[in-house]
Amino acid sequence: MTISRRRFLKSAAAAALFPTLIPATALGKGGALAPSERIAVGCIGVGGMGRGDMGAFLGSKDAQVVAVCDVKKDARELGRNQVDAHYGGPGCAEYVHFEELVARDDIDAVLIASNDHWHVLHALAAVRSGKDVYVEKPLGMSIEELKVLRDAVRRHGRVFQFGTQQRSMREFRQACELVRNGRIGKLQHIDVGVHAGAAERSGLKRFTASPVPEGFDYDLWLGPAAVAPYVPQRVVNPHWFHISDYSLGYISGWGIHHIDIAQWGHGTEHTGPVEVEGTAVFPDDDALCDNPVSWDVRYVYADGVTQHFTGAGPGVEGVRHGITFHGSEGWVWVNRGGIDAEPKSLLEETFGPDEIHLPVSALHQQNLLDSIRTRADTISPIDVAVRSDTVCQIGWIAFHLRGTLQWDPEKEEFVNNSEANNLMRRAMREPWRL
Repeated sequence: MTISRRRFLKSAAAAALFPTLIPATALGKGGALAPSERIAVGCIGVGGMGRGDMGAFLGSKDAQVVAVCDVKKDARELGRNQVDAHYGGPGCAEYVHFEELVARDDIDAVLIASNDHWHVLHALAAVRSGKDVYVEKPLGMSIEELKVLRDAVRRHGRVFQFGTQQRSMREFRQACELVRNGRIGKLQHIDVGVHAGAAERSGLKRFTASPVPEGFDYDLWLGPAAVAPYVPQRVVNPHWFHISDYSLGYISGWGIHHIDIAQWGHGTEHTGPVEVEGTAVFPDDDALCDNPVSWDVRYVYADGVTQHFTGAGPGVEGVRHGITFHGSEGWVWVNRGGIDAEPKSLLEETFGPDEIHLPVSALHQQNLLDSIRTRADTISPIDVAVRSDTVCQIGWIAFHLRGTLQWDPEKEEFVNNSEANNLMRRAMREPWRL
């Protein structure tokens, strides 16, 4: 595992460094490829979500997880132990500083499942170091961040997978193909409903600053965010979702999943709406949380399709959780594990060879590994990720400004509105920068 896979592939002489017979334990459970032929993966952020994603890479015969990185000692140890237990022996490296992980030339791909406010900086470091990336949702904290990352992925020719794994779920693809192939008639309106996580705020209404625990690099956890006293609740998932220094809240942290599917089914995954307006309910009883507890955002697209996006909570009557596509001849609703339609016969529809067949992926992480070998686009590539994330972000800007805004999806900026365009950028604490 200390041998660079790239050097191995480039130099026949390097073959002499490997034994003719490779121990079974070196292949991992169920593995069939030698470590030298696997895609070496490093993982930045190995909390609950990160270890879940990492488990999918561990389960693939095409990947070899070689390193983990986290600012929390307990998370690092859990991640390292998970890797070593899977491969049947020690060998996984662990890091506090992500720069050390991405600097390794024997790592091919990096999983990024850190806090939201770190996603783009970690992804940029990996991409600029020549690594392909899997980036958990949401993508960024500002539209400027999205654009910078997109430019870097393109410039460095890297393979990118966004953590919108619903594209790798059968029912979502089926719903989108029904809409894209006109089975509900002309698409007229889309309802997108998600929860806003309001109940998770209850533990944050009272808080007390306390000493930073041993084994936790709190300053590095804050990173580009402003300096703030250490409060245990501040750094616990999902509580930090409700603090705008670290997240845009559930409108992007959860809403991106369903907005991405709405874009896919609408066929607007390479563009966006032309108008947005929104309102939100913000907490007034909490000294720590400032992200909305509910929101109500409406979009208009150039083709006349309207979209209603709500996060259910106090003050807003939410639409049904999931995505509902309304057409002139019927509707289709989809959510994780469920799909419904009117007429019901739509669910039995098949599609001919000349109709639209959306790409198929059975497992999101494996889709990245397959694309790394072929250098083809993943099912959630960077251009699509930026467009979906932007829809969430302009909604966030609209309910902060509480007005109707015109959006130019070609220029990716608001029309004649400097106040709104200023919110497309976010300051970072030194020395961090894009």
